[in-house]
Amino acid sequence: MPRLAIYALAVCVLAVAAAVVSFVQGSWLGVVWVLLAGLSSNMCWYYVKRARSGHGPSVTG
Repeated sequence: MPRLAIYALAVCVLAVAAAVVSFVQGSWLGVVWVLLAGLSSNMCWYYVKRARSGHGPSVTG
């Protein structure tokens, strides 16, 4: 799994946890955390699919 996909997955998990805490405390700020979780989830899938298709970053130099 590519490093950027792991970072995006970690952000997704943390955003979901923050959303749960926000909603439990009665704050509507959890909506922002849910949106961030969705964005980071899509980024994770993108980097995983990109690595599987062989279009990863090329090393030059």
